[in-house]
Amino acid sequence: MDIDSYLKRINFQQEIAVTKEVLFNLQRAHLLAVPFENLDIHYGTKIKLDLDAIYTKIVIKRRGGFCYELNGLFFQLLKKIGFDVKIISARVAAKDGKYGPEYDHLTIIACVNNTNYLVDVGFGRFSYSPLEISLGVEIEDKFGTFNFDEYEGEYMRVNQVEKEELIPQYIFKSHSIDFAAFEEICTYYQTSPDSHFKQNKVISISTINGRITLSANQLKITKDGKEELIVFKEEEFEQKLMAYFDIRIN
Repeated sequence: MDIDSYLKRINFQQEIAVTKEVLFNLQRAHLLAVPFENLDIHYGTKIKLDLDAIYTKIVIKRRGGFCYELNGLFFQLLKKIGFDVKIISARVAAKDGKYGPEYDHLTIIACVNNTNYLVDVGFGRFSYSPLEISLGVEIEDKFGTFNFDEYEGEYMRVNQVEKEELIPQYIFKSHSIDFAAFEEICTYYQTSPDSHFKQNKVISISTINGRITLSANQLKITKDGKEELIVFKEEEFEQKLMAYFDIRIN
């Protein structure tokens, strides 16, 4: 991995140092430059947990990815810079109140000055900045309000707070997980007909004042709290992909 090329990919121009400020600004820069997307799954390109291949896809080819790719590569960047980081497994909240299996989501914990932060650039619209892991404290973030609580005595849970209601996002344990341990479920999400990633192709990125999300036949542009929805024919998808994300799928 070439750190300078990665930093250029995410338009990061600040001096590098192992500080809270740099950690926060790296996450913000990443979210504004690299989209969340599942397009390879729909175009028949196998996603392998190979860091060289992921680096080529995201940095050289200027693509995006899903959690295993985005957070997996971002972890390596933080580690090479010198941050105290570890990969962890998370189980994503479902609409029925249950949670997905272990290794459902790959995310990161970073420790800076004896404080732990949840760092996540691979969960679509989540937090703009790393979240300090502290129970019962409401964290005001550009993308919403968050807090942490305990779940079933063995997990930490991160919630979004809306109108005093807790909306669970995912649960996790804080022990380190090897990157390769996510390979089996990464393959499952690419191949199983039950995988939600196979239901619809999607690419989405944060902007300074909103978000742009492109799916099979819809383009949603959110800006300053106002939402514009454009419906188009599916055969126009690649045209919209190029126009709004500067990505061409071969």
